[in-house]
Amino acid sequence: MSDIDLQHLRILEAYIFASPEPVSERALQSRLPEGTTISPLMTELQTQYENRGINLVRAGKSWAFRTADDVSSLLNKQVDIGRAPSRAAIETLAICAYHQPVTRAEIEEIRGVSLSKGTLDVLFEAGWIKPRGRRQTPGRPVTWGTTDEFLDHFGLNDIRDLPGMEDLKAAGLLNSGPAINAYTSRGTVGEKTNGTNGEQAPDAEMQMILADEDSAELPPETLMDEPQEQPEPLRLEED
Repeated sequence: MSDIDLQHLRILEAYIFASPEPVSERALQSRLPEGTTISPLMTELQTQYENRGINLVRAGKSWAFRTADDVSSLLNKQVDIGRAPSRAAIETLAICAYHQPVTRAEIEEIRGVSLSKGTLDVLFEAGWIKPRGRRQTPGRPVTWGTTDEFLDHFGLNDIRDLPGMEDLKAAGLLNSGPAINAYTSRGTVGEKTNGTNGEQAPDAEMQMILADEDSAELPPETLMDEPQEQPEPLRLEED
């Protein structure tokens, strides 16, 4: 490796080390001379750290230094954490992860209940979701998807590393809530679109899932709160 490449490695290493958040490949590329190929440099830097106490890990298209898995348990300590996300926020995050890009109306359709504006705000402020453009339909609604910070927080290298149907069944999560059951309603992550209206075209595996009665989506009326009993109208007695 040339002296120039070693200098580039030092720049990348220092930039990632100094950043409190994962650094995107675009930001890393901007720190190097124009025309420099970053992929082999990141591979080399990752190799240098693979047997050390900290590892260089990729989260989507971003990079960060993280404690090695085999020593992380020795460094754990008990800390006070903030308020846990609400069930609505967790369900919304799951829908964004498995169905992205997804609109607010689609989230409400999958959950079967209305979505408060604050739910998306909480996830956005946490850095776990971000706008992914507008759907080319009437009204041009904003679509939402997950971020590299989401992948980093949950220890994922790629969105395709999310647990699949069999993993969810084994964990007993498929019947725990509408958002999980709705996993089968619009296809899986990474599927190709049909190019007509942006909707995902189910592949052969998805078609098998849709045919599975055990994993079918609950009808929206079963997810709503039970309607209150309407009082009977008053009747006037005839003389």
